[in-house]
Amino acid sequence: MPAVLCCIVYLQTCSNKQRVMHKEMEKSCACWILLMMLCGLLPLATQAGRQMSKLSDKKLCADSECSHPILIAKALQDYYPQDCRFIPISQGQSVYVYAMLKDRGNLFWAGSVQGSYYGEQEARLGYFPSSVVEETHVLMPAEVEVKTDKWDFYCY
Repeated sequence: MPAVLCCIVYLQTCSNKQRVMHKEMEKSCACWILLMMLCGLLPLATQAGRQMSKLSDKKLCADSECSHPILIAKALQDYYPQDCRFIPISQGQSVYVYAMLKDRGNLFWAGSVQGSYYGEQEARLGYFPSSVVEETHVLMPAEVEVKTDKWDFYCY
């Protein structure tokens, strides 16, 4: 702000011809300042979400949209995620499994964790190692093979 006040005081002491030149410079500077501010904010907006590497190209689901749970599992141990694609799991929690990754990602399942009361945490889908849970109730067969897309591994 002090720089703006200095510019105003300086412009008041200039001749008319100098003022016209300064006004043109001000417009140009204002455009550059706006551009720099936008460029400075752009990285913040793009860091809110980012594409992560694919764990697998295919997954098994109960339906073509993977919207129905395949099974309910119980967490055997705590799991602390390595990045934003994964969800934290506490021992004893119920986990609703919606997809099982195939091929190179076959060690991971996609699901949502539920605590003792559903309202105690935000329901969020994410991946976890299948080895940290034990199947308790099979709900639907995982017979539909679905290709994964970039949104399956996108961090919000």
